Amino acid sequence: MKPKSLNRNTGAFGESIGEAYLAKLGYRILERNVRSPFGEIDLVADDKGTVVFVEIKTRRNLSYGFPEESVGRRKQKKLASLASWYLMHYPKRNPQVRFDVLSILLSDHKPEIRLIQQAFEV
Repeated sequence: MKPKSLNRNTGAFGESIGEAYLAKLGYRILERNVRSPFGEIDLVADDKGTVVFVEIKTRRNLSYGFPEESVGRRKQKKLASLASWYLMHYPKRNPQVRFDVLSILLSDHKPEIRLIQQAFEV
């Protein structure tokens, strides 16, 4: 098992790669690492008027599968709760909301990045 510090470093590195990638695609980053009593939202962004809650998953290898495979039903429910909390505390009139998952696989070469828009609905 890897030390937690390595996992945190991998996650933080992935989040910085992911943020730059999304900015290149035209997303406007509104918030990073939003903490609530229920957990943390990696990124909140605006994509052409839609509020997008982005979960970034980063892995160094495929030993445990592709990064996006770790966003199962339980994680989706948690992200939906976090999004509800965020919208109550940072209200915007009737926003369109979307949940995206950004998968980053760090290999020996350049990172493999996959963006799954509208990854799930609640």
